Amino acid sequence: MKKIGLTLGKYAPLHKGHQYVIETALKEVDELFVIIYDTPLISVPLHVRAGWIKTLYPQVKVIEARNSPSENMPLPAYEKAEEEFIKKLLNGQPITHFYCSEYYGEHVSRALGAQDRRVDEKRSTVPVSATKIRQNTFENRRFLSPVVYKDLIQKIVFMGAPSTGKTTLAQALAKDLNTVWMPEYGREYWAEHQINRRIGLKEFITIAKTHIAREDMLLQEANKYFFVDTNAITTYMFSLDYHGKALPEMTRLAQQCQSRYDLFFLCEDDIPYDDTWDRSGEQKRGVFHQQIIADLEKRKIPFIRLKGSLAQRMATVKKYLKD
Repeated sequence: MKKIGLTLGKYAPLHKGHQYVIETALKEVDELFVIIYDTPLISVPLHVRAGWIKTLYPQVKVIEARNSPSENMPLPAYEKAEEEFIKKLLNGQPITHFYCSEYYGEHVSRALGAQDRRVDEKRSTVPVSATKIRQNTFENRRFLSPVVYKDLIQKIVFMGAPSTGKTTLAQALAKDLNTVWMPEYGREYWAEHQINRRIGLKEFITIAKTHIAREDMLLQEANKYFFVDTNAITTYMFSLDYHGKALPEMTRLAQQCQSRYDLFFLCEDDIPYDDTWDRSGEQKRGVFHQQIIADLEKRKIPFIRLKGSLAQRMATVKKYLKD
């Protein structure tokens, strides 16, 4: 007889305890369904949370469940409503084994005519809960897959021409909020590889890819917020500035930026120009700054302008950060 498993939850967020249940089920059944409920407990959208499971376990059949019964109902009424809700979602699909680590395993498995397969109910194998993680995500990040953790961090990128305060701002905010920040890799690469103040067309792709890879690694150490000094759009703009064009891969990397960050801030050029050897002059700063603005508007990327002193800019950024 074919063994068909089911597990469910809010996965707010998905943690290694949930994964242990899923992985146990996958070892024991021929086919596994996972129902994921919508919930106000976490700001991460349902489709993103479902995406965690799909990414980590592509063999699993994920069912996104919206408008589930309210847990504010009296317990017997809620259990009955939940059982009917699950059956409707399954649409006649038989289940032979129901997996969970909670008390509801008894009534759900009974309603489905399935074996009640309780896994790590005492949390001895994976000592964590979603509530504990929500209370302090950073301290409990060892219980989260990198796939999950990156979606729990608010990613903020600072745009603008050279010498508009991006680095200073990112560094100051990271220190103030006890998190990490990502320096502009392009500046580091240029200083090491430039010949007569120029680099080749393909090198811009190297810069963008390395910057992204470093972001992904550093993001796992972020605490609620991750501040980034420029991105692939800036690299794309420099490619146009140097060579009058960008290679298709560079264009693609720039296009991906829109969904990569939660907030875009534009550092205005209203601060004194710092005329270092690797920069092209204050007039060029103004031109490049306007080109970046035009590019962001063309891409229809919403951005917030930052003006004034460092303290003023920090205060503006903080207004837009999630609590």
